[in-house]
Amino acid sequence: MPKHFQVLVIGGGTAGIMVSSMLKKKSPLLKIGVIEPSETHYYQPAWTLVGANTYNFQKTAKPMASLIPKGVKWIKEFAETFEPEKNKVITKTGNEFTYDYLVVVPGLKIAPELVEGLKEAMDKGIVCSNYTNPKHTWDTLKNFKGGTALFSQPTTPIKCGGAPQKIMYLAEEYFKKTGIRDNTDIIFALPSGSIFGVKIIADTLMTVVDKKDINVRFFHKLVKVDADKKIAWYEIDKDLTAGGCVTIADGDEASLDRDIQYNYKDVKVTREGNRYGIHFDMMHLAPPQCAPDFIRNSPLAAETGWVSVDSKTMQHTKFNNIFSLGDVSNLPTSKTGAAIRKQAPVVVANILNLIESKSLSSREYNGYTSCPLITGYGKMVLAEFDYEKNFMPDPKLKQFPMLLSDSSKEHWRLWMLKKYGLPYLYWNKMMKGIEV
Repeated sequence: MPKHFQVLVIGGGTAGIMVSSMLKKKSPLLKIGVIEPSETHYYQPAWTLVGANTYNFQKTAKPMASLIPKGVKWIKEFAETFEPEKNKVITKTGNEFTYDYLVVVPGLKIAPELVEGLKEAMDKGIVCSNYTNPKHTWDTLKNFKGGTALFSQPTTPIKCGGAPQKIMYLAEEYFKKTGIRDNTDIIFALPSGSIFGVKIIADTLMTVVDKKDINVRFFHKLVKVDADKKIAWYEIDKDLTAGGCVTIADGDEASLDRDIQYNYKDVKVTREGNRYGIHFDMMHLAPPQCAPDFIRNSPLAAETGWVSVDSKTMQHTKFNNIFSLGDVSNLPTSKTGAAIRKQAPVVVANILNLIESKSLSSREYNGYTSCPLITGYGKMVLAEFDYEKNFMPDPKLKQFPMLLSDSSKEHWRLWMLKKYGLPYLYWNKMMKGIEV
């Protein structure tokens, strides 16, 4: 006999805990269940700081049991199958759970298998990633003796699009501190034609790039990592027929395509057909990421594999009693905890309104998210924007005195927000169902 819940939540990450906590706080009598197999909940935004040895990894973890709201049933299982027409979820062990309303927030899947050779290379030797093992990132930075330091971003959506460059700025300062910066070329290879999607923030970041003497290689799509030969292979996602070369190997520096190369450094590159292999002495990358298999193969998924929802209400486009938010949804905004901070109250209001009056609430999500872009030890920029990529500072964050009026510029007070203010906000407000 299936166990029944008024609200069933799939996932005990940021979105799952915040939604279930808010629902329980606003409607204590609701019968809520959370399906989550993990014993530990991590505050992953601090992993960038862990990778640069300025935050204790242990402080990013708390027992899942301490975060499940009182009165909410914790189901320590893996969700596997959705039967939305029957309002049913089946776990890997075969247990069945039914619901009146379903919130699908299992987070995303780290998918190194999408790049040839990456699965074998990840978190070993000189290849590291804050997304999977920030402690290994710090070991890699400590052991680096100079040469080519390559930082790379994938073509897929990822958790916090700015994270692949944050560690690069911190690494540059660390290399300077340890005296190896003069013997180091820092390369940032990314698939897009801009360092950040919001112009005012991109302008600030390019001044940081200039100041730190970093070579940015645009339109670089990572397709293979050869850990043994220490080569990262890229395809150029730009029409090259109009002229302009990718590296000096194709001609002299004057002929470089400046849309591809910014602040060019003549590091070793091997060319094979349409692929360019950058030789590296250390590599940090954000691995490709995608929706979990049980989501991609479910009736809830859009063609992209993410859960198909309305961008303003987060209600499923086909099943009216299902909602999704956070990383696994197909909302056209960055996948960050800051986005969830604004999405969760809308989902909660909609579910409670549907229970009470069979209609959605008037609250809508405008795409707000933010990305705390660390630009060095003690320096940060806070990118806040909406669906239209408009720079849009959140008035609610002004509760923190360290915030200045213009968060699009580097400042030490923003670093204090990142290191101290945001973790406090996360553990003491968001995880306890308090709207902030």
